[in-house]
Amino acid sequence: MSVARVTEISSTSPESFEHAIQQGIARAAKTLRQVKSAWIKEQRVEVQAGRITAYQVNLLVTFVLEDAP
Repeated sequence: MSVARVTEISSTSPESFEHAIQQGIARAAKTLRQVKSAWIKEQRVEVQAGRITAYQVNLLVTFVLEDAP
């Protein structure tokens, strides 16, 4: 049996939503062990002078909790 936890993170990229997702997952995997999945909760863009300047995603990241040694 395994028990998982879900944590929410936010990631921003000047390139695309896809890049923001990849950066968010890569960063989460540096701190959290056994990352198993992620859901995109929200997407938004920042706009300046009528142009998109940043893409932001809020991710719900699922990781499996480890047993104490």
